[in-house]
Amino acid sequence: MRIDILCKPGQPEACQGTVENVRQALDVLGVEAEVHQFSDSRKMIDNRIYVVPALLIDDEVRIAGRVPEVKEIVNFIVERPRYLRDVAKVA
Repeated sequence: MRIDILCKPGQPEACQGTVENVRQALDVLGVEAEVHQFSDSRKMIDNRIYVVPALLIDDEVRIAGRVPEVKEIVNFIVERPRYLRDVAKVA
């Protein structure tokens, strides 16, 4: 699973709340994921994101313009097909 957090160039500190909430959500679920933080206007334009912070899970925009709560991030991760497939193999 890949999680991308997009910020405005030159203002990565604005996304710290999102990064912390993503880490907490991953700890709650016990899931490993690649977490990347981007401050790249090109990536924002490619994903049609005009407000930050933005959260992308597996290249799908989930939240833009506000810091998501841990509970919301957990719900986004749980509904992903990759997560459901991994859980099914374990059970």
